[in-house]
Amino acid sequence: MTAPVADRPPYGRLIEDDRVHGSLYTDERVFADELERIWYRTWVYVGHESEIPEPGDYVVKSIGPQSIIMSRDRQGVVHLLLNRCSHRANQICESARGNTGALRCQYHGWTFGTDGSLLGYPFRQGYGPDTPKSGLGLGRVTRSDSYRGFVFGSFAAEGPTLLEHLGAAREALDRVARLSPVGRVELTAGWLQHEVRANWKMLVENETDGYHPQFVHSSIFEVGESHVAEVYSEKSAATARDLGDGHTEHDLRPQFRRHDVPLGWFGTTEDRLPDYCRSMRAAYGDGTAREILVDGSPHIMIFPNLFIAEIQLFSIQPLAVDRTVQHVTPLQFAEAPDLNRRLLHQVSGSVGPAGFLLADDSEMYERNQRGVAALRPEWLVLRRGLNRERIDDDGHLAGAATDETTQRGIWRHIRTLLTEEESA
Repeated sequence: MTAPVADRPPYGRLIEDDRVHGSLYTDERVFADELERIWYRTWVYVGHESEIPEPGDYVVKSIGPQSIIMSRDRQGVVHLLLNRCSHRANQICESARGNTGALRCQYHGWTFGTDGSLLGYPFRQGYGPDTPKSGLGLGRVTRSDSYRGFVFGSFAAEGPTLLEHLGAAREALDRVARLSPVGRVELTAGWLQHEVRANWKMLVENETDGYHPQFVHSSIFEVGESHVAEVYSEKSAATARDLGDGHTEHDLRPQFRRHDVPLGWFGTTEDRLPDYCRSMRAAYGDGTAREILVDGSPHIMIFPNLFIAEIQLFSIQPLAVDRTVQHVTPLQFAEAPDLNRRLLHQVSGSVGPAGFLLADDSEMYERNQRGVAALRPEWLVLRRGLNRERIDDDGHLAGAATDETTQRGIWRHIRTLLTEEESA
């Protein structure tokens, strides 16, 4: 329920064009508003259709703290169901995934179809002959839709369509799919979960931040044999871009095109993945295949929780004002087994339990969260590159590789979502 305006934080004063107030990361009232106005009102990424390929398959996902069952019914339709029995609220699914003909509550034995409908309950005589089943099915996410197999849900009965929500970010999902010879992503490698004691926005801001890698990830750059360090330098041709509606990207294509090396974005060469490259040329033709292999995968944050970082996909889940879980999996592509094996190994090395990359970032998130609780200064500065922002050919705000164009774009959108009723 929306709090009275007088009781809500003054977001218009706390979110300025080039700085934000520290309380936005620590105030429980802000977190409650964000759940209601962002996580339970906008489109949120839930999962991928490839995770439930067969009728009866299900996986447990989330929208913010809400546990969601993503299932495929007997007719092959994908459903987003709330993981809560409609009888006495017991959680239905404890297993992260499975295949079943029915979802059964362990408390009193109520049974539901994978479409969420109530199939039956024990000791029927206790309910009388007139108790209906139609209104006692599992709760469901109000709206659901998918694009390129990426499934999104929204608890809002009305609002923008998924395609309207994605806007310019939709092209990034097209780019991801084109890395498969048959144009299909398959998230089949399983998931890792990393919990950090930090506010969820710390993570969202970081994902398309090109300023920190030279410092936070310097150890990786020292041992890696690629041009990644150059991507995050002051001389990089990469672009920080605000795509609108909170979506941001760190567009690495200009830098990779400078080197013009197929698979350079992946830190390898064609001779190490000959079968994959052969399949890509057969599918797209030599010219288009080369373009795809040079440009590589996007580095994009689709607001509020889907981050694609070249070789891996993250789903961000806020649990409390200072507690967030990152769910991460390697990108996998249909008809590309040799690429998939290499992706799996590289992702294990970057974000696995002994990985280099995510451990660095997680340390920064938690240090940020501890630091933002200090009494002085009260503000976080987001001014870098403000003097050199430009409008690109597609009408988007763009900055240099290390500019904070993306963070300012995220906060503009958050300010809009948190104040829209006040300005109505």
